[in-house]
Amino acid sequence: MGEVTTIGLDLAKSIFQAHGADAAGQVVFRRKLRRDQVLSFFAGQPRCLVAMEACAGAHHWARELAALGHEVRLIPPSYVKPFVKRQKNDMADAEAISEAALRPTMRFVAPKSAEAQGAAVIFRTRDLLVRQRTQLSNALRGHLAEFGFVVPQGVGHISRLIGMAVDPTTELPDQARPILAIIAESIEALQAKIALLDREIKARAKADPVARRLMTIPGVGPVVATALVALAPPANTFRRGRDFAAWVGLTPRQNSSGGKERLGRISKMGERNLRRLIILGASSAAKVAARDPSQASPWLAGMLSRKPRMLVTVALANKIARIVWALMAHGGSYRAPAAAA
Repeated sequence: MGEVTTIGLDLAKSIFQAHGADAAGQVVFRRKLRRDQVLSFFAGQPRCLVAMEACAGAHHWARELAALGHEVRLIPPSYVKPFVKRQKNDMADAEAISEAALRPTMRFVAPKSAEAQGAAVIFRTRDLLVRQRTQLSNALRGHLAEFGFVVPQGVGHISRLIGMAVDPTTELPDQARPILAIIAESIEALQAKIALLDREIKARAKADPVARRLMTIPGVGPVVATALVALAPPANTFRRGRDFAAWVGLTPRQNSSGGKERLGRISKMGERNLRRLIILGASSAAKVAARDPSQASPWLAGMLSRKPRMLVTVALANKIARIVWALMAHGGSYRAPAAAA
């Protein structure tokens, strides 16, 4: 049994599992650790490779263990799963992490700094508030429909919903009126908080030079640009724009075999919130181009004339992702392609 060179650490809320292996892959130790024992345990270990799944809390522990002098690698959980032998438990997971970390073709997640994680909080909070607003507006719309008041869907019609709920002249039962007013007040409070976050995001976009350059791309506004700066990995993580688009999940999923390529829907991998924001920006750009094709690029105008709107929107989102990578990797601002003579 040699000296430990690799430690696979299975993260948890309270009890962690560590699997140590030597250079030949032989087991050196298997150890359960309480949360308050982790740092003292690794401080006593020789400098080695520490591997963890890229899950909740992983970036915090990566920073802490790197400060102790260890080399830290974060692995996507889906890439660890094939190395789990038969039964799944903490011990088997830690061993699988240790084995996966040594594979020469394994892909790793770059650890994030505390500042990078802090910049992402505003987008996760905004997404949570938007989902809560949608839930409450759907509930209010459903309750009003029970009494014959029907309002179209969409954020633009929320004010009509609130007006019907709080209007004393509306023919609503006295038992329901105060309850619906509570829902309406909650929606208004959420809208005020979302507006506050939007103002903060716009301020950050104006102050960040990278975000300002990204906003020169059609379909990329302050929210999308600031989210790209905060949530996307460094541009040098990817070799080309297609790799970045694949990470976002905007490239087709393959199911190819026997030399025959079969491409399906987009893979929806990577950062879900970032992918959704890019698609929303592409949808806005596609709508503008559909209304006035003369203002659209020849590629986009031609696609809209031949293909369904949603398909063109996703294709445009893929294109935007590649342009984003190019600007983040090589600098500069977006320049619209010249029209063919």
